[in-house]
Amino acid sequence: MKIATRKAGNVVVLDLEGKILIGDGCQELRDAICKSLDDGNNKILLNLAGVSYMDSTGLGEVIRNYKTVIDKGGKLKLLSLTARIKDLMAMTKLLTVFEVFDTEQEALTSY
Repeated sequence: MKIATRKAGNVVVLDLEGKILIGDGCQELRDAICKSLDDGNNKILLNLAGVSYMDSTGLGEVIRNYKTVIDKGGKLKLLSLTARIKDLMAMTKLLTVFEVFDTEQEALTSY
């Protein structure tokens, strides 16, 4: 898993690339979000356009990080879900929990 971190105004955008599954990607995602929070950035946008696969452990990690950000008074939103991840989130009813956007501009404006 590769994670590129960039700022877009007052929002930290994490561009994810690779797989989020048990033993691969979960710790990297957790570290990137914790670093953003430690740096005082609590508006985080996860760009999932480059995520080719996510298993239940990866999904659990996204949920865990969502709760961590909320507990710190922030907002974590999702951008550019692939069809496979969108289906997974629909089956688990998580599309009703997360704010999901198709374009970065829409996501950034929502903060």
